[in-house]
Amino acid sequence: MVDARSLDPRFLDAAIEEAVAGRRAGGIPIGSVLVIDGEIVGRGHNKRVQSGSAVLHAEMDCLESAGRLTAAEYQRSVLYSTLSPCDMCSGAILLYKIPTVVVGENRTFQGPEEHLRNRGVELQIMDNADCVHLMEAFIAKDPSLWHEDIGE
Repeated sequence: MVDARSLDPRFLDAAIEEAVAGRRAGGIPIGSVLVIDGEIVGRGHNKRVQSGSAVLHAEMDCLESAGRLTAAEYQRSVLYSTLSPCDMCSGAILLYKIPTVVVGENRTFQGPEEHLRNRGVELQIMDNADCVHLMEAFIAKDPSLWHEDIGE
């Protein structure tokens, strides 16, 4: 487990930068970075719209950009995401045994957080105002795209 005092707010800022980039490109403003030993090794944002993809949520894009990693690398990583991970992204977190997930906000959407906790994942919920604002503004402007993204 990662000590909450060792979490660096710059990494959540990097995830927010990804979310903003995704929105500017016409997509959904969710961003993510994967950190190992204090270094960003992967970054991504939701690209479902831009790529016509069914699966390129921010966390999935981030893991893809990190490339192939060893089990040991995943097991000492921290995943930062601007929004609570959905079922699909939570499955990837569990598959690769990522021990800690820092969530920018879970007010606008809450994934299976209790399931992650029950499986040993440490969640740090930051309730970051910038993350909340990005999602609230997006959902208000394009609720149908948001509902498509979360399968509703």
